[in-house]
Amino acid sequence: MTSFDLLMAGFGTALEPTNLAFAFIGCILGMLVGVLPGIGPVAGTAILLPVTFSMGPTPAIIMLAAIYYGAMYGGTITSVLVNVPGEGASAITCLDGYEMAKQGRAGQALAIAAIGSFIGGIVATAGLVLLAAPLTTLALKFGPPEFFALMLVGLSLVTGLAGHSLVRALISAILGLLVAMVGIDPVMGAPRFTFGNLNLLGGIDVVVVAMGLFGVGEILIGLERKEGDASLNAKAPTLRLTRDDIRRSAMPIVRGTGIGFFLGLIPGVGAIVPTVMSYVAERKLSKTPQKFGTGMIEGVAGPETANNAYSNAALIPLFTLGIPGSPTVAIIMGAFMMNGIVPGPFLFRDHADLVWGVIASFCIGNAILLVLNLPLIPLWIKIIQIPRAILFTFVLGFCALGAYSVNGQAFDIGTMTVFGILGYLFKKVDIPLAPMILTLILGPLMEQSLRQSLEISGGDFSVFFTRPIALTLILVAVAFIGLATHQTVARVRGGDSEV
Repeated sequence: MTSFDLLMAGFGTALEPTNLAFAFIGCILGMLVGVLPGIGPVAGTAILLPVTFSMGPTPAIIMLAAIYYGAMYGGTITSVLVNVPGEGASAITCLDGYEMAKQGRAGQALAIAAIGSFIGGIVATAGLVLLAAPLTTLALKFGPPEFFALMLVGLSLVTGLAGHSLVRALISAILGLLVAMVGIDPVMGAPRFTFGNLNLLGGIDVVVVAMGLFGVGEILIGLERKEGDASLNAKAPTLRLTRDDIRRSAMPIVRGTGIGFFLGLIPGVGAIVPTVMSYVAERKLSKTPQKFGTGMIEGVAGPETANNAYSNAALIPLFTLGIPGSPTVAIIMGAFMMNGIVPGPFLFRDHADLVWGVIASFCIGNAILLVLNLPLIPLWIKIIQIPRAILFTFVLGFCALGAYSVNGQAFDIGTMTVFGILGYLFKKVDIPLAPMILTLILGPLMEQSLRQSLEISGGDFSVFFTRPIALTLILVAVAFIGLATHQTVARVRGGDSEV
C-alpha cells in the first residue's frame, strides 16, 4: 500500500467516535494548559499523562498529541490579550501581538495566529507522511551499534542545543543518565543504586520525574512572581481580517512553515528557537523593520506558524527513528513505551494501524483547533482570572494524584516532590531541564544498545568504527559537541561569564 492509502486507512481509525472524542478533549485540555501562564505543554502533558493510563494505545497517543499542539496554540491567547506568554514558545508573540491588542486588533492577531497554526500543522503532517517511509527504510538497516550511535547523536544535540551554557546542559544531562541507572540492571538482573529501597527496584518513573520537574517546579517558580492584574474586557474582539492583513501575512506564514518544519526534524532544538528565527527573518526581510514591536501582523503570523509547524514536525524523529526531539515529545514517547510500543523503525511495520491513525488525527486535531479556539476566547479570559492560589493548589493536587496513580505508591509522591524542588533550583540557577528528561528517556535505550553491541563484538569497541552508518553518526555527534564547545569558548573569550 502507498503512504496515501495508509493515511486514508488512518483517517478511518482517527474518525472512530472514541478516537475523535479524545482528539477533541485533548485539544480543549491543550488549549487550557497553554492559556495557564507558567504551565506550558511539557508540564501539561506530564500532568495529564495519568489520565490516559486506562485507555488503549491509540486514543491515549491521539489525546496526548492533541494536548501537545493544542497547548502550543493556547499560549498565544495570553500573549496577545495580557502580554503573558502561556509557554515559552509564545513569548515572541508578545512583542507585536499585545501591541495589536492595545490598538483594538486582538481579534486579528488571534485569527492570523489560528490560521497560521493550522497551515503550519497541516503542512508538517504532510511532511511526516512523505518522509516516514524513506526514513523508516533507512532506519531498518540499523543494528545495535547504529542505534547506539543514533542515541549518541540525540544526546549530543540535546546537550549542545539545550541552552546558552554547555556546562550547565551537561550537568542536567549527566544527572538524567544517573537517574536512569536506578533499578535493575537490564543484563545482569542485579539491583543498582537502589540503596536497599524496594520502591526503587523498578527504577524512577519518567512520568513522576516530569511532573516534578515541570509541574511542581513551575508552580514553585510561579509563587515567587507577583500576581499582576489579569482583568480583561469580557467582550470578544472582532476577528475580521482585512485584505491587507492577509497580503502581509501570506509570506510570513509560508516562511514560518518552512522554518518550523525544518527545525522540528532536529532533536533538541526546542520550540522557542523556530519562533525566534521566524521573527528575526521577518524583521530582516521587512521594508520597515523599525516598526516591529509596534503591532506588525507579520510578527505574529510567522512565529505562530513556525510554532505549530515545529510541534508537528518534532514527532517525525520520534516515529521514524525513536528519538524524542523535545521534552514534550519525550513524554509522548513514554506513553508509547508504557503501552509496550517502542517508537522507531519498526513502528510503521508492527503497529501500522496505530501510527497512521495518530498521523491522521493530527489533521483532524488542527482542524478542531481552527474551529474552536476563536469562539472560546471569552472562556479562556475567565480561566486566566482565577486567583493563582486556587489555580496552583488545584494543579498541585492533580500532580500528587497523578504521581500516586503511576504505581499506587505514596513513595512516588515524595519522589515527585524531590524532583519538583530540584526543578525549582535548576530554574533558579539557569540549568536547563530538557537534557535531564531526555537523557532519562534515552539513557536506558542507549545502554541497552551499547551492551548488545559489545556482546556481538566480544567486547571490541571497534564495532562502532567499522560500520559506515555507526561511524558517520558518531562523527556527527562529535561535530555537534565540538560546535557547542567552540561557541562556549567564544562566549568566554568575549567576556560572557555564563559557561
